[in-house]
Amino acid sequence: MLLQAIAAGAGLAKLGAGIGAGIAVIGAGIGIGNIGKATVESIARQPSAAGDIRSAMILSAAFVEGCGLFAIVACVLAIVL
Repeated sequence: MLLQAIAAGAGLAKLGAGIGAGIAVIGAGIGIGNIGKATVESIARQPSAAGDIRSAMILSAAFVEGCGLFAIVACVLAIVL
C-alpha cells in the first residue's frame, strides 16, 4: 500500500514539473517580448543611441533566457529524479 501511494505521488510530481516547465517558458517568452518592445521604442525615440541600447537588450535577453533555462532544467530534474 505504501508503494502505491509513492507511485501516485510520483505521477503528480511529474505533472507538476511539466506544468512548471511550461510556466517557465511562458514567463521567459513574455520577458523577452517586453525587452524587445522597450528596445524598439527606445531606439525610435533616440536613434543615435541604437548601438548601446541594442547591446543592453541582448545582455538582458540573455539573462532572462538563462533564468528560463535554469527553471526548465530544474523541472526536468524533478521528473527524472
